[in-house]
Amino acid sequence: MIAATRSRNRSRTEVARDAEPTPPHAPSDDRFDALVRALPLGVIMLDRRLRVRFANRAAAAIFGFERSRVRGVHLIAAVPSIELERRVQDAMRGTLAATPIQVMGKTVKRSYAVSVYPLARDAQNDEEPEVTGVLILAEDQTELLALERARQEFLTNISHELRTPLSSIKLMLETVTDSADEEARRIFLPQALAQVDRLTALVERLLEQARVESGELVLRIEEIDLEQVARPIVQSFGPQAAAKNVNLELHTLRPAIVEADEQRLAQVFVNLIDNALRFTPEGGSVTVSIDVEDGYAVIQVRDTGMGIPYKDLPYVFERFYVVDRSRTRGISGAGLGLSIVKQIVDAHGGTVNVESTLGAGTQFTVRIPMVAVNA
Repeated sequence: MIAATRSRNRSRTEVARDAEPTPPHAPSDDRFDALVRALPLGVIMLDRRLRVRFANRAAAAIFGFERSRVRGVHLIAAVPSIELERRVQDAMRGTLAATPIQVMGKTVKRSYAVSVYPLARDAQNDEEPEVTGVLILAEDQTELLALERARQEFLTNISHELRTPLSSIKLMLETVTDSADEEARRIFLPQALAQVDRLTALVERLLEQARVESGELVLRIEEIDLEQVARPIVQSFGPQAAAKNVNLELHTLRPAIVEADEQRLAQVFVNLIDNALRFTPEGGSVTVSIDVEDGYAVIQVRDTGMGIPYKDLPYVFERFYVVDRSRTRGISGAGLGLSIVKQIVDAHGGTVNVESTLGAGTQFTVRIPMVAVNA
């Protein structure tokens, strides 16, 4: 009788043990949700029938579904992607796809790499592990892809920028070498030197961009008169403007004395004027103006050129960004000048913006504090 009672007691103990809450090392769905909620990755867990067991908020935002409605739903209903379903089916057979799938977010304009992994129960003895479900991870790669596009565009643009003057220099020097005509030397040697200057300027811009991005942009602050900085620069562009029959003018509406780095602001003038002249056709005009407003020196460079498409305006100050070359055929540019302008203006605590009407011209406005802003 006592033995039977003990047996029944042991059974009750075992039953109670089996009914204990899930131990900490095997969290419930709610606790698991709390753990992955802060992850920047989208996480979806599927059972062996490819039904959604769990999806975090990031996954819902990426794939555009409501978490409360997809639990227990087949993957294809939650995420209508044939390629993703095929990868999941491969994972159920124990195959791990090495290449992520690129998908666009539905509720936000970002790019994601989706990877699929089989979830397997530990094998007993020498048996093959049993696949019990699938884990889907979606990683935001928007910035990575943007950097890759920038790298490819940079290589394309720089190759174009280097190849054109180098080909011209080679042709001119071959002409001079093969000809004993002094007239050929007089014509082609200065042109070859001009192309060398163009290459030198490009390399200098590349070096300047590298210095800016490495934090080596050091300002030498002094009191300067912007008109005295701008006038010799405008005059130096005179021959280039005359060759294109473009009217280039400088107007000082009110004297602007600022505490700034003279050499850096000279770069701002050079880059903006050069940009305006390159995109202004024959018979057009480029106007540089200097004024003072609310404690800021205001520099404006207006042209009557081809203008910038509205869709390109938000990106013109990004490094290596070049407006569609199909519209600017024959006009060189590596996408560095305006980026350097913005970096210099930012370093002075100022702002730069652009307004443009397609086919009617563009205006860049730079505002620099009259008094130096301490870093």
